[in-house]
Amino acid sequence: MTGTPAPAALARPAAPARPAAPARPAVAPVGRIFAIVAFAEAVSWAGLLLGMALKYGPVGTEAGVWLFGRLHGGVFVAYVVMVVVAAVVLRWRWWAALLALACSIPPLVTVPLEIWLRRTGRLAGRGMFTSASPEEPLSQDDTDTLVDVDHAP
Repeated sequence: MTGTPAPAALARPAAPARPAAPARPAVAPVGRIFAIVAFAEAVSWAGLLLGMALKYGPVGTEAGVWLFGRLHGGVFVAYVVMVVVAAVVLRWRWWAALLALACSIPPLVTVPLEIWLRRTGRLAGRGMFTSASPEEPLSQDDTDTLVDVDHAP
């Protein structure tokens, strides 16, 4: 067994470690509900579009519009309510709330909006009824809503 290299000599040098990607903030419960309702609104829009294609296409039936029209109407109202709730609880700026409301009008736009809100941390638990981690520093969005208070000694 002479002449065989030692096991340590066979080992390759370790590759340099990649820097860790910044962790995305956890989504608040209200943010999760908003995401579910936003996805349901997009699905109901797709169903309504399918129903309109069946109504005005070669089939000529109104069953799809009858069913998906009612479903979409209910989910649309739930989405508008969730936008208002999420905007208040998660302390969105006014333009973010208006953007979320505007995205309910064109078909299927609530899904890309939800992805953007999640990526930018606007669905994270930093609002008034959520618990922020004490280890994480406050962002500029958080400090814009805070009021200076003088405490008596």
